[in-house]
Amino acid sequence: MSAAEREKLLVDLGFGRTFTEHMVRIRWNAAVGWHDAELVPYGSLVLDPGTAVLHYAQAVFEGLKAFRQADGGVATFRPDAHAARFRRSARRLALPELPEETFLQAIDTLLDADHEWVPSAPEHSLYLRPMMFASEVSLSVHPAEEVTFLLIASPSGPYFPRGVKPVTVWLSEDFSRAAPGGTGAAKTGGNYAGGLLAQAQAAEHGCDQVVWLDSHEHRWVEEMGGMNLCFVFGRGAGSRVMTPALTGTLLPGITRDSLLVLGRDLGYETEEGGISVEDWRSGCEDGSLSEVFACGTAAVITPVGFVKSARASWTVGDGVMGDVSRRLRQALVDVQRGAAPDSHEWLYHARVSS
Repeated sequence: MSAAEREKLLVDLGFGRTFTEHMVRIRWNAAVGWHDAELVPYGSLVLDPGTAVLHYAQAVFEGLKAFRQADGGVATFRPDAHAARFRRSARRLALPELPEETFLQAIDTLLDADHEWVPSAPEHSLYLRPMMFASEVSLSVHPAEEVTFLLIASPSGPYFPRGVKPVTVWLSEDFSRAAPGGTGAAKTGGNYAGGLLAQAQAAEHGCDQVVWLDSHEHRWVEEMGGMNLCFVFGRGAGSRVMTPALTGTLLPGITRDSLLVLGRDLGYETEEGGISVEDWRSGCEDGSLSEVFACGTAAVITPVGFVKSARASWTVGDGVMGDVSRRLRQALVDVQRGAAPDSHEWLYHARVSS
C-alpha cells in the first residue's frame, strides 16, 4: 500500500475498524509444540465448520497499544505484563502457554513490518490484538490438540471522539459477570459475550455502561463492563484511590495496576479493598467519595458521573471528571507517549529496520 493510501485511511479511524497489512501466525500441536511462526499478509481465515473454538469457545486474547514517541520512534506499553496475563488466561482455558519472549518477538516482527501504521496524532495509537484459539477440527469436548496464535494490529483514534465525558452506569442485579472459580480473571471472549444482555439492559435504562456486582449477594462492586473501577475518597493532595481487590472474579487490568503505581508517584494513597453499593451511595451523599472512574487499555480512564439501579439513583461528585482522574490520566498518557520519564521501565521500544 502506498503512503498516500495509508495516510487517507488514518484520517478517520474510530476504534477497531481499520487493520494493518500484516499479521503474525504461530501454530501449536500436542506433538511438536509451537512451530511455523511467520509474518503473513492480513487476510480472512478459512475454518472448518467442525473447528473446536466455534463450538466450545476455547480461546483467549489480549489488548495493548503501541505509541508514536516524541522522538518519532515506536514503543509498546507494558507488553511483558500483557504477555504474562496472556499465559495465565491460556492456562485457565486449558490452552498451551505461549512463552513470553515469543509474545514479545511477535510484536517486534509485526511492528517492524507495519510501524508506518502507528499514528502520530494526539490520542491516537496502534492497538495490538494477540489471540489464541482451538483450531483442531473435532466435536469432542477436550483441550484442543491443535491451536493457532494470531497477532493483528488496528490503528485507532480517540476512544471518545468528542472528548472524555462522564458516563451513566446501571448496577446489574439480574446478571453476573463471573463467580469464584470461574473465568473472571481470564481475558476470554465468553466473558464479554455473557455481558452483552446486561449491557442492553443498561441501555434500556438510559445508561452507557453496566456495573457488575458480586455473584453471591449482588452487593459488592466489581467491574464496569470490561474495565476495572477506581474510587477516589477525599479531595486534593490527600485523596485516597481505592480499587476492588483481585479475588479471582476480576480481570487484573494492566491499566489498573499502572494507575495504582502512578497514583503513589503523585502522592495519593492507593489501596485494593472492597466497596459495597451502600458505601458507594452513602459516600457520594456525604461527600467523602468525590470521584469514580473506570480504567482499561482502550479508553485509559472513563469517569463515572451518575449511577442508577432498580432502587436508587445518585450523582458522583459534581457529575464531571474530577481532578484526580484527570491528573492520573495525563500522567499515564505522558509516559506512554514518551513525554514524561519512563521511571518504571514500562515502554518496550520497537526495533524497526531502516
